[in-house]
Amino acid sequence: MTDPFVETRNLTKTFYEESRGEVRAVDSVDLTCRSGEILGLLGANGAGKTTTLRMLSTVLRPTSGEAWVMGHEVRKDPERVRENLGFYSASTALYPKITARETLRFFAQVNRFPRERIEARIEELIDRFGIGDFANSRVEKLSSGMKQKVSIARTVAHDPPVLIFDEPTVALDVLNAIELRQIIGRLRDEGKAILFSTHIMSEAEQLCDRIAIIHQGRILAVGTLDELRKSTGHHYLEEIFVHFARVRDPSEAEVESLRRDRP
Repeated sequence: MTDPFVETRNLTKTFYEESRGEVRAVDSVDLTCRSGEILGLLGANGAGKTTTLRMLSTVLRPTSGEAWVMGHEVRKDPERVRENLGFYSASTALYPKITARETLRFFAQVNRFPRERIEARIEELIDRFGIGDFANSRVEKLSSGMKQKVSIARTVAHDPPVLIFDEPTVALDVLNAIELRQIIGRLRDEGKAILFSTHIMSEAEQLCDRIAIIHQGRILAVGTLDELRKSTGHHYLEEIFVHFARVRDPSEAEVESLRRDRP
């Protein structure tokens, strides 16, 4: 088996809140993700998914533990981590005053894509994501669907081996969400290692090769959907989640957050 593209060991993040004292947003998380794999982080809102992914992307510094992206430790070598990683979320902002083409060029340059290959890479992305008709339009003039395509293209502009998609479909309509999942599937087939966070059951079932159930900052179980079904005796993911989280007394709101998006 090949070495993982992403690995964490005892990854932990604590915050201090005056009303609650020390809060462990992420608590001793161990994960791996390999080439050609989509690892789903499945949990209710506030479970620690985004905090985990932000530590992997070097946006947040871990309180303790370690994490590597393509062999580079997030605290010791953050620049190399960022070169090897692309991050996308539904709330990812684009610069409104520059064009789609300029956006792709900027992100390729910032992430140190070989200068002599940048223009060819831009044209490849414009063609691949169907951006041609609006490549020279300013981002502020684009529809939400067009902005989505530009945002995904800028995420992969430097052709990183590791991709993070943090709740990517939250703000999308049904058709755009389907298209995004199809794109993510193709990226997996190209050998990317993909971390995909969601609280939507159908997305995890359809897209993820393995699923990590995260609750109150801790990983409760990791496995394929079949493995999780066999280990719990339950078929549906919301039932599997409740099975593992039961000892932590999940609130009714947390369970409903996971259940309500099931078709």
